[in-house]
Amino acid sequence: MDPHLLRTYVTVARLASFSEAARELGYTQSAVSQHIAALEQDLGAALLTRRPVTPTAAGERLLEHAGPLLLRLEAARADVVRMAAAPAHGLTLATSPTALVPAALAALPPAGVTLRVLARDEVPAAVAAGTADLGLVDGLAAPSDPLRLPDVAPLTTYGVAEEPVCVLLPAAHPLARRTGLRLGDLADARWLDAPDTALPLPQLRAANGGHGFRPALRYDGTDVRLLTVLAAAGHGLALLPRSAATGVPGAVAVPVTGPRVVHRTELVHAGAPSGAAGALVEALSTRA
Repeated sequence: MDPHLLRTYVTVARLASFSEAARELGYTQSAVSQHIAALEQDLGAALLTRRPVTPTAAGERLLEHAGPLLLRLEAARADVVRMAAAPAHGLTLATSPTALVPAALAALPPAGVTLRVLARDEVPAAVAAGTADLGLVDGLAAPSDPLRLPDVAPLTTYGVAEEPVCVLLPAAHPLARRTGLRLGDLADARWLDAPDTALPLPQLRAANGGHGFRPALRYDGTDVRLLTVLAAAGHGLALLPRSAATGVPGAVAVPVTGPRVVHRTELVHAGAPSGAAGALVEALSTRA
């Protein structure tokens, strides 16, 4: 498939409009229509209904493939450009909200850093596409086990930090005076579903044999302070690294005693970073 045609199709499907897609892509509406027609002819299947503009069943299936395909193309382009370009003087670091651990902070250069706080799954994609030089991503894991990251491109990862995890409870919660808690005992509690800030509920379920941890409130955001305010106000429990859970007004951080899990942070990069990015990789990989 011609990637230009595929990109046009994804844009039309996302905007549900040929004219809006033409404006965004800088084409004429006629050119957009020709792209879609050519792609449909190539695949031998209708991909869109025209009024309203919605994907057909075949079009929906193509959309499932299109995102990863286009991302891999962007990753390939970025990798080649990265190798051919002169070393950059600055550093763009993508990080999930609770992944910027003290070791990484201490190793950052004193100037020239751009920090991008992203959702966890967006960090490897940003590194693969070249919009970030390096990434820091975190998650729940057994001690010394690597994280399971999205397969977006050939990326290199290093474990840079592990720390205990705590359940954040309102100070008045019946379990707030406990010295430790097992995740399995909290499977039926009210939880905050904050996949980009707290440790994601699917990871808690996996650690508990695939059961429990139903959400009471969904939070789509990357502000750790707001998440802790929600937990302190009783809108649901949250699992956080100890450093993020302690010292929250109106809340108590109780360590998880079972199963044996930790908050793990990994450094992610593509190719062979140079300049400031290379120096940070060397510093963190040496510490690891």
